[in-house]
Amino acid sequence: MPDFYDPVELFWESLLSRQPDQIQAAFNAVDKITQAQVLDHLRQMATEEGWHPEQVISAQIALEVLTGE
Repeated sequence: MPDFYDPVELFWESLLSRQPDQIQAAFNAVDKITQAQVLDHLRQMATEEGWHPEQVISAQIALEVLTGE
């Protein structure tokens, strides 16, 4: 187990966890500007080519939790 965890990596791990409570907690922990950027990125992950299928599913679940999309 590493001695150091990257906070950004942990943030995205929570957002893509498929666990509604973790997704919402991570999203609520950042400011409104960052929230908008996160939603834009999740939409890209969910709709653009090039993402791993599991990432697409995780992004779709996160969007559903956060926006009902």
